[in-house]
Amino acid sequence: MRNFSEVSSVYLSQYRGMEDQMPVYFCIFLIIYIIIIVANLVLIGVIYREKTLHEPMYLLVCNLSVNELWGSTALLPALLVNMQSGTYEMSVSSCLIQTYAIHTYAIAEFGILAVMSYDRYVAICYPLSYHTIMSQRVVKLIVLMWLYPMLAFLSVFSFTLRLSFCDRVLEKVYCVNYLLVKLSCTNTFAVNIVGLLSVVAFALPQLIMIFYSYTHILKICLLSFIIKSKFKAFRTCTPHLLTIINYTFGCVFETVQGRFNSSHLSYHAKLILSLYFLIFPPLLNPAIYGLSNQLIRARLLKLLCRKMQPNTVNA
Repeated sequence: MRNFSEVSSVYLSQYRGMEDQMPVYFCIFLIIYIIIIVANLVLIGVIYREKTLHEPMYLLVCNLSVNELWGSTALLPALLVNMQSGTYEMSVSSCLIQTYAIHTYAIAEFGILAVMSYDRYVAICYPLSYHTIMSQRVVKLIVLMWLYPMLAFLSVFSFTLRLSFCDRVLEKVYCVNYLLVKLSCTNTFAVNIVGLLSVVAFALPQLIMIFYSYTHILKICLLSFIIKSKFKAFRTCTPHLLTIINYTFGCVFETVQGRFNSSHLSYHAKLILSLYFLIFPPLLNPAIYGLSNQLIRARLLKLLCRKMQPNTVNA
């Protein structure tokens, strides 16, 4: 049974470092959130409106944008509210909800990227059968990549929900599971072991799929004697590789600065590193896919021209 009688709210102590420049931080994060919402909704809207983009690859890009909206919304509205409150507190229930949302975003992001790597593998290694293979599997893969993080993390998070919290100071600007566990009144050795094993379970299948896919893609590229084919394969994988690198760096930054001694870093550096995986992938991925993909770029320009045309006629 859950027992929150000892602590009813958590204090997010890292907001103290923002106090001297709070208006600047507030404006920056508000602008970032607006850009994230607009950019991802535009990308989703273009894919939805243009029937020529109703293909497995673009459907996966659309799901990636949905997850970006989920993750950034789990963080930024609460961040903006806390910055204005001056108390820097969240109720335990709100903190638990945010924890679940942020962790499921992180797992789902990796899962979507793994499925996208499989999509690129099929497209490059089996081009003639691509539509047949992916049209039969894409819906099942999408259902799996959403259900897996929701249910898998819940199985681990259920241990946290049973804990009683005695301490209330959380050294972060948002709630995460491993720090919540540290606030517990009871011995959490077993919970920590489960947490470490869950990290492997959440990441290993996706890593295997990404590694397997790109190993075979690289093999095909090396065996191909046609320069044009190699260039086309590289070009079609570039957005996905940039997305993987961007997100992986963010996860590494968060892991290193959160779990190891980072006292040598300034407050601002630690803040950026801890927020990187929640802000920069949602901010940059629409540009990576929207600007680098010729088909999406062309459809976006077509829609913009279509919107502007009536004004031109009336003028």
